[in-house]
Parts: sequence; structure tokens; C-alpha cells
Amino acid sequence: MTESDALAEGFEQNRTRLRAVAYRMLGSLAEADDAVQETWLRLSRSDASGVDNLGAWLTTIVARVSLNVLRSRRAHREEPMGVHVPDPVVSPADGTNPEEQALLADSVGLALQVVLDTLTPAERLAFVLHDLFDLPFDEIAPIVGRSAATARQLASRARRRVRGAEAHAPDPDTGRQRKVVDAFFAAARRGDFDALVAVLDPDVVLRVDGGTGLPEASARIRGAAAVAGQALMFNQPAAAVQAALVNGAAGAVVTVGGQPFAVMAFAVSRGTIAQIDILADPERLRRADLAVFGGPAPEAGWARLGAAPGLCLTCRHAKLNQTRRGTAYLRCGRSAWDDRLVRYPRLPVIECAGFEARDQPAADGAQAEP
Repeated sequence: MTESDALAEGFEQNRTRLRAVAYRMLGSLAEADDAVQETWLRLSRSDASGVDNLGAWLTTIVARVSLNVLRSRRAHREEPMGVHVPDPVVSPADGTNPEEQALLADSVGLALQVVLDTLTPAERLAFVLHDLFDLPFDEIAPIVGRSAATARQLASRARRRVRGAEAHAPDPDTGRQRKVVDAFFAAARRGDFDALVAVLDPDVVLRVDGGTGLPEASARIRGAAAVAGQALMFNQPAAAVQAALVNGAAGAVVTVGGQPFAVMAFAVSRGTIAQIDILADPERLRRADLAVFGGPAPEAGWARLGAAPGLCLTCRHAKLNQTRRGTAYLRCGRSAWDDRLVRYPRLPVIECAGFEARDQPAADGAQAEP
């Protein structure tokens, strides 16, 4: 075996771990893959003959690459990112494959990734490498350019923030999680507001990330009553909910016309839902590995609910009434959950007539008549 072949084999043996480190650091599967690829390029250009522990050396490299990405991300962000849901790792409800299990080792669900996004790059690196991957601080220190004592302080600060955000310890039993999540969707489909409130923690937080392709869908909502009101959007026949594991916890993939429309992650604690994170960004859903749920083209889901401006396939002879931002309600009372039907009250009233849509001028600020 040549030296290059030996390096390639050693890299492949560490690839899954490297991807897991990069994913925890970046919260993006695509950026994690890029970081792993950059690590390989650096290895292939380096003289690794004197490296005693290739796995530790590669971990250091992928951590440095990820740290640079985080710092660049902060430096070039001119405006606050707003609501951002990290890339979810989605698996069938009956279990994850070995690669996904390795990727999610030591994870407590997507909620942890959300908290990690609030840390500084140095805090995140120190916490991820020490608390999640057991690296000693004397190996972390040179990566962040600090002393071992300072690296320990960085991890300690990060740990306090993580623990502060995890006031509700997640239920480790996915079976109990699933019962709570199923009760949530059952109540939503029945339109049972009281049952929804009962399954939600009083201080539940709902986060929706519509991305740049659907910014008006992005929202952060707190409180059981407010979240229950939003959950009633699932009381419509066009949306189908498929059970899934999202970062190892009970979650769901919402499909429309057989195409992925949103990924939902739930944090269940003490029998109630403490946090819901929804990824509804069409572009990121397109890139996600959701083939088992009907992927890969979620834009077809948008078209199924509102093909061409105003076309409603569940209520073809209805005027649309824009009663709240980002949601179009039909005369039949069903929630279309598709902002492309009607975006804002100032847009023309749209009538559905079979497969044709007709625009009617509306006064500025006026809303459509139901």
C-alpha cells in the first residue's frame, strides 16, 4: 500500500466522526461536507508521515476549518439572521442508519443545535470539542489561539448558556415523545384548541424558518395559546404528516401532494412539548435528503396548494381572504398554508374558478371579502 493510499484509508475511517464534529460546529450539513472535503485537501497536501494520531490531527483540522467558517459567517452578516433553524438530520420513524447514528451521537436533538447558534465561535468550538467529543483543553487551546485555562472558561460559559436554555430536560424515551407528538397532530387535525393547549408547555416556543425563499413565513412565537392557534393550520386535507426522527427525536415531515413541505422537530419534556422548530425553507428542503418521504422537490408541494396565482385544488370556486400575514384562508374555512396564494392585503383579490385564476383590483390596504 502506498503512502497516499494509507492516508486515504485513514481519512475514510475518520470521515463520519469529522462530519459529526463539523455538523455540531456549523449546524449545516452542506457546510459540514465542505469542511470535511477541505480537511481531505489539506491532508493530501501535507506531509503526514510524522503524525502519530491521524484521527486527532484530522479533528484539529476540521475544527479549524469550521471555526474559520463561523468567524467569516459573523463578519459578513450585515443584518441579524432572524429565525434560523439548523439543518435537521431526518430519518424514518423506525430508526436511523449507522452513519446517522454516528452523526447524532451525544446529541439531544435539534434544540441543542439551536442553542449552539447563540454561542460565539470560540465558545462553540470549546464546548463541542470538549463536552461532545471529549478533547482535552490543552488540545483545544491552540485551535482557538488561547491558553488551556481560557479554553476551559470558554467551554464553561457555553455550558452555562446551554443549560440555561434547557430548563426543560428532554424526555429520552422516543416512544413517549411520539405519543405526545401524535396527540399534537391529532388535536390539530380535529381543530381542538383546548387539546392543543393541553399538550403544549405553557412557555412553549415555536420557531419557523422560511429562509430567503419564504421570509414572510419565518416567525418566533411563545406561549401555549399562541402556538396552538398556529397549529390549527394542519386542519386541512392537502397536508399529510409523516412520522420521522429528527435529530434522533420524534418529529415529522409534512408533505403536500407527496412532496416535502416542512420538517418539524419537537422537544418533549415531562409529557408536554417545550419547543417546536420548523424548517420551511424551500431551497434547503430541496437540498435535504428526504427521498424516503417523497423528496426531493418541495416546490411541487407549493404548486399543489396554489398552482398559478390563486388556484386552490381543494376549493376551486373560492375567493381568498388574507386575514393574517403569510396565510391565505379560503371561503370553505380551510387554511391553505401557502403564502403564494395571497401574499399581502395590498395585492389584488384573487378568485379561483376551476383551473383559471382571475385578478380583481383591490384598494390599498383592503382585504378580500370572504
